Amino acid sequence: MALGCGLDFGTSNSTLGRVGADGHPDLLALEGGSRTIPSVLFFNFEDDTLYFGRAAVAEYVSGADGRLMRSLKSVLGTALFGDTTRVKARRLGFGEIIGSFVGELKRRAEAELGGELTQVVMGRPVHFVDDDPVADAEAQGQLEAAVRAQGFRDIAFQFEPIAAALDYERQVSGEKLALIVDLGGGTSDFSVVRVSPERSGLADRSGDILSTAGVHIGGTDFDRLLAMAKVMPELGLGTETHDKKRYLPVAPYVDLSTWHRINRLYDAKAMRDLRSTVREASEPDMVETMVMLVEDRLGHRLIGRVEEAKIALSDAEATQFVFPVRDREISTEITADELGLALAESIRRLEATIRETLRRAGVEAEGVDSLILTGGSTLVPAVAGRLQALFPEAEVVRTDVLGSVGLGLAMEARRVFGA
Repeated sequence: MALGCGLDFGTSNSTLGRVGADGHPDLLALEGGSRTIPSVLFFNFEDDTLYFGRAAVAEYVSGADGRLMRSLKSVLGTALFGDTTRVKARRLGFGEIIGSFVGELKRRAEAELGGELTQVVMGRPVHFVDDDPVADAEAQGQLEAAVRAQGFRDIAFQFEPIAAALDYERQVSGEKLALIVDLGGGTSDFSVVRVSPERSGLADRSGDILSTAGVHIGGTDFDRLLAMAKVMPELGLGTETHDKKRYLPVAPYVDLSTWHRINRLYDAKAMRDLRSTVREASEPDMVETMVMLVEDRLGHRLIGRVEEAKIALSDAEATQFVFPVRDREISTEITADELGLALAESIRRLEATIRETLRRAGVEAEGVDSLILTGGSTLVPAVAGRLQALFPEAEVVRTDVLGSVGLGLAMEARRVFGA
């Protein structure tokens, strides 16, 4: 029997859900007892095994020789999608790598369900790529091709914030005007939606979606900005050459701070360029530490530690950042205020996109009854505080930040496919 599901392939985490016989949506436990799985793959060169999710992270952290792939959703619709990455003697395209991850989720879900999944509603951001409808359409097509190659025959898409609205609607007792704020790992999406228990079962909800808007800013961008502000200066960013004629090149630091670009530093030319930079630097020891870090392929581990610091600042005023590199260490204190300063321009862009969302809907901030927050990045205090300040009269509703989109997609799959 053909089965349908809702699949939230996220920049940082993914879920797969179905509506059960009782009519309630649920997310399948895809990794141990967890209903979420990190969107991470690790190609282990030592045992020739491909690991997924937390197991992939564990293999990488153990020091196994291999290639870590993360934030794959961020390459959709960009020039990077056409690149390949070397896995021992093979070169793999990003479409194939994304397909491998989706296929693994499908296999795990089918093993639990005891049937073949052939129908899927995929979540998608409002914009994969900002201000470029052609690239945005290409991104959806690239994702659809990767999913279809794994055996899904019927594929539909739904905006992720709309899926979050469908999940929220299950708990309302009357009609409300809601602003859905979905701040994910790679994108931030906003929708003004009319929700009510009476309208929840209608097949066509297009009239209840008053506006949508999105911007390509998310948690991985916050990691990059924090790394550039506080960690990369410890590796020489912002210092001059020894002849004082120019500053060191910024590009390698940007690559080292960006999840899906780190692997670019691991090729021979990039290493030659870094070693040349050491010879030119006025602070060669700092850049030498960066060379050691790249030689030991610690880039993803470093930005993982930056992400941990960002999360720690969700409920602390300061955190100590320490990262060992051979017989050295990178050490600096990071405060919540410094995180806020690093994210200030991104928060300004989020605010501008929210205002545009309201303008398109023809409503004022005072007309919003509920502010629905979903996505892990809504937990960043500088972000959450600003959002709540924009809507002081609205009820603030925190959903299952990692699961609400998947639950809504499962409900949409039942509506679209009836399976």
